[in-house]
Amino acid sequence: MSSILTNNSAMVALQTLQSVNSNLARTQDTISTGKEVATAKDNAAVFSISKVMESDVAGFKAISDSLSLGESTVAVGRQAAETVTDLLTQVKGKIVAAQEENVDRSKIQTDIDALTKQIGAVVGAAQFNGLNLVDGSSSDPVNILSSLDRDSSGNVSASQIEVTRQNLSVTTPVTAQTFGTGDLADTAAAEALIDSTGSTTIHNDAATIDGGTSNAAVANAASEVITIGQVAEGDSFQIDLGNVAVNVAGGGVATGERTFEFVASATDGTADVASNLASQIDAFFEAATDSSLNLSATVSNNQITITNGDAGTANAALDIGLRAQTGGTPGSSASSGGLGALQTVDVTTDAGATGALNAIEGLIQKSVDAASTFGSAEGRISTQSDFVSKLTDSLTSGIGSLVDADLEEASARLQALQVQQQLATQSLSIANQAPQAILSLFR
Repeated sequence: MSSILTNNSAMVALQTLQSVNSNLARTQDTISTGKEVATAKDNAAVFSISKVMESDVAGFKAISDSLSLGESTVAVGRQAAETVTDLLTQVKGKIVAAQEENVDRSKIQTDIDALTKQIGAVVGAAQFNGLNLVDGSSSDPVNILSSLDRDSSGNVSASQIEVTRQNLSVTTPVTAQTFGTGDLADTAAAEALIDSTGSTTIHNDAATIDGGTSNAAVANAASEVITIGQVAEGDSFQIDLGNVAVNVAGGGVATGERTFEFVASATDGTADVASNLASQIDAFFEAATDSSLNLSATVSNNQITITNGDAGTANAALDIGLRAQTGGTPGSSASSGGLGALQTVDVTTDAGATGALNAIEGLIQKSVDAASTFGSAEGRISTQSDFVSKLTDSLTSGIGSLVDADLEEASARLQALQVQQQLATQSLSIANQAPQAILSLFR
């Protein structure tokens, strides 16, 4: 049935044209924005996921900046610690030179003071953006933002890399060791220094190497065992070595005498005292005597063993004097913080030179440990920075795969829809002309 009031063909053609125009408009939006999902209307679930991931990408870009700043700050601290280690090594060389006989120790001390000031200059300048990790101004660790962690429930927490500050300041308050002047009680329970013959040294006599109850002689290839029998805070221990063949500057040897002292702190035990004295003596043997003499000082628990060569040497007998007192003042050490102990280094005397030789080892180890700590932290920050960069790229790619348009497909779809639009328009035009045919029936 034909009707001029209802044109079903035109309605169908119009609906088809509207659908084509709608698809064409959506395809044109896709091409202009480059996104398949540009708004929540396009795909609410995908839009929500992409926006969360985009916020994470923005956060990780900020984290990357934080890691770059932190890595630079730690790198400055590491470089400072390495430079300080090199300078302390030079100080050690000066101290070793001071162990020899016939050297100008006052000039050596001047060089040590100059190197100490240079260490202070390096530590003071080791700052990045106002933050100094090595000057001892604070003991609080530095936290560097390293990651954002999102759990399955959507909760977000920040992760941080903790960098421990290191104190390499040469201005840290220190105290010099003061040997005691009080007599230890003359009782069996108060035995402080005991030599291998069983003699007890608990009197106020100065350590002697020319006789007396505190004297011992160690022949060639023989050993002397010294036992630390008791320790209390302020107890002062002295070992005197005489008739030692000490190197002479420029070559040769000279018979010399050296004094080794240690004042115990509240935390020191008998093994600590023995270890410190043995370290002083052995460091002196290594630095100031010929290796062919095979002189050594070893420690086992609370006993010090001083060995005068072996069957292959022809060493003169070593004289050993012992002394123990009470009422001394323990000195600062590297473990008490900073490099302030450099202030007490004085190689102008025999006792100062031998004490400095042992002290410098602890200071060098402290700076080496600081450089290692910063190096480990810097490596961790660098690794995390690389990971964050790759993670950001992966997230960006993931977002693209969710919302970006396939432009090759969109281009093909656009051309197809344009053809469909032309055909739908033509079809509607034909459908609209259909009522004209009815007029011919009435002619």
